[in-house]
Amino acid sequence: MEKRNEILELSIQFSLDIIVFAEQLESMRKYVIANQLLKSGTSIGANIFEAQSSESRADFIHKLKIADKEVKETEYWLILCEKSENYPFNENLKLTLLSIQKLLSKIISSSKKNY
Repeated sequence: MEKRNEILELSIQFSLDIIVFAEQLESMRKYVIANQLLKSGTSIGANIFEAQSSESRADFIHKLKIADKEVKETEYWLILCEKSENYPFNENLKLTLLSIQKLLSKIISSSKKNY
């Protein structure tokens, strides 16, 4: 039986949820934020996915750090949506992003200790 990869599963589902939210923004003609969220939000999972076949532990840590930077950028765009009167906001996206950020932090920290 294959071991469950929680961070990968969470990031893939988050990407799918970001796609839906970006489509909602686009339907409201909020194209710039939709595009930024789509790029940074899906990049998180792409970098985590890529880290699964990293060439070394250093490469693994580097790819996860890139994913963590994308988390911060995505958080920024979501904050703008949250604080703007003219944009929709999805609290579940913010909560899931926080979960991803915590998991990434733990994995990066643990990988550095064992490096």
